[in-house]
Amino acid sequence: MTLNSTIEAVTDRIIRRSRHTRAQYLSRMAQAAEEGPRRGHLTCGNQAHAYAAMGADKDALVAEKMPNLGIVTSYNDMLSAHQPFEKYPQFIKDVARKNGATAQVAGGVPAMCDGVTQGQVGMELSLFSRDVIALSAGVALSHNTFDAAVYLGVCDKIVPGLVIAAATFGYLPGIFIPAGPMTSGIPNDEKTNVRKAFAKGECDRATLMKAEMASYHGPGTCTFYGTANSNQMLMEFMGLHLPGASFVNPGTELRDALTGHATKRALEITKLGNQYTPVCDILDERTFVNGLVGLMATGGSTNLVIHIIAMARAAGVLLDLQDLSDLSDATPLMARVYPNGLADVNHFHAAGGVGYMIGELLSAGLLHPDTKTVYGNGLKDYHAEPHVKDGEVTWGKGATKSENEKILRPAKDPFQKAGGLKQLQGNLGRGVIKVSAVDPDRHIIEAPARVFSGQAEVKAAWRAHKLDRDCVIVVRFQGPKANGMPELHGLTPTLSVLQDRGFNVALVTDGRMSGASGKVPAAIHVAPEALDGGLIAKIQDGDMIRVDAVNGTLDVLTEGVAERDAATPDLSDNGHGIGRELFEVFRQSVGRADDGAGVVV
Repeated sequence: MTLNSTIEAVTDRIIRRSRHTRAQYLSRMAQAAEEGPRRGHLTCGNQAHAYAAMGADKDALVAEKMPNLGIVTSYNDMLSAHQPFEKYPQFIKDVARKNGATAQVAGGVPAMCDGVTQGQVGMELSLFSRDVIALSAGVALSHNTFDAAVYLGVCDKIVPGLVIAAATFGYLPGIFIPAGPMTSGIPNDEKTNVRKAFAKGECDRATLMKAEMASYHGPGTCTFYGTANSNQMLMEFMGLHLPGASFVNPGTELRDALTGHATKRALEITKLGNQYTPVCDILDERTFVNGLVGLMATGGSTNLVIHIIAMARAAGVLLDLQDLSDLSDATPLMARVYPNGLADVNHFHAAGGVGYMIGELLSAGLLHPDTKTVYGNGLKDYHAEPHVKDGEVTWGKGATKSENEKILRPAKDPFQKAGGLKQLQGNLGRGVIKVSAVDPDRHIIEAPARVFSGQAEVKAAWRAHKLDRDCVIVVRFQGPKANGMPELHGLTPTLSVLQDRGFNVALVTDGRMSGASGKVPAAIHVAPEALDGGLIAKIQDGDMIRVDAVNGTLDVLTEGVAERDAATPDLSDNGHGIGRELFEVFRQSVGRADDGAGVVV
């Protein structure tokens, strides 16, 4: 199938833009690879320290004839998505040993949950945790004693942080090993209705708690299609997972078999073998385009807009919001998974899932077929479906039709002709809007501004019935420099209720809203942010604002706004408490949201 002209043009544009940075990156990776297996450069004393606790594996490590895998793990048992990783390291070591190799836990990385910190002060550390994860993985791999790495991570900032580290150590082969989603609980729309009822005072907190506990009820990722599950899809489209690995539930025979096969594959692609496949060769411009197409085709999380730009920069690839918008326009929306539909990721997987989508998008010429992957050469391998027999994985023919077209549709007959992510650009700056779940009648909102400096203020105004009108809610001083760019997902029930009452409402913010932002039009990630010279700092109540997802514009229509003095925020509480003191240097040095809001890239 001939490659789609837009996919080709955007890829060529990225290659041209990245020519210098990508060449520099690949030169550094080639130089590091030429030095050979890492353990060969350690002194005897270095090696003695590295192998002291390895017992019977010491002789194999000293011999340097077989690979040594470094395990970088995000395990903790507070978070459902990462709890299954508890037993992975020993399992990986056992598999490596049976295949004549060794494995060591190189180090752990933090994993915080936006579900736990949603609407809480700790959310102000959330985005920055991505860079901490990259730094932590960098420390783990700096011991220079590994021939390949396996990365155990799932959720929101964990996978992007690990990808940044994997790209930085791109001369090493690396495979990402997921844990899978929890089994389905109560339907997501039922949970959402209870949240709305609680917001309106129609049910008590005990009813709300019962619904929440029935939704988030076991090991694995949350089952809605937010950032965590968007990460898993992305890793498969980008060839860093094994085919079909993303959405297999924890604790199943197939899940264990996939982990074992990933371990063996990591051993096969080291420089000690004849299938050397370093991460730097996988993470090229075409791979990132494939990942973006997957994001658009599935209606994935807006958080990935920030993360994928940062991940790409770590590999010398320069992405721009216009690239994302153009790719979205060319990519059909093939999936309806909550919050863009009623199904959860288990239903999506059962209907055909990622493998079906990759097959369809390849046939439509919307993916680069010739990218390198951890499984081999070519994305066609990722149309296959894994099965388990006698504890081993085999891959058979992938799904050629959807098992439920209310959830998953063919590329030629999609839910929408475009992916639903739009760049917005105007006198208020640059931002993005996700409209895959927004009614087309609400793609253009023009209304007076109501200005706030935090979501608590918005909720207070709503409770006082001061928002029962057409309005554009402006929530500013929520960018990375101001307070770490916390998600404002807590506003979703409030704004949804206003919309349900018949009002035309939209959100404009220099903060984040996440992949669960739902049906309310939200212009997010506005840059420059209010604390960095953005015009959003000069908006006042009553100014007319136009959010136009059809034409891709974001403007304040009131004259004279630019001549005003910017509002002066009270950020005295942002620098202390719940560890915020430790992140002052991050707030001072973080980049703009449209550049990935990076600290280390």
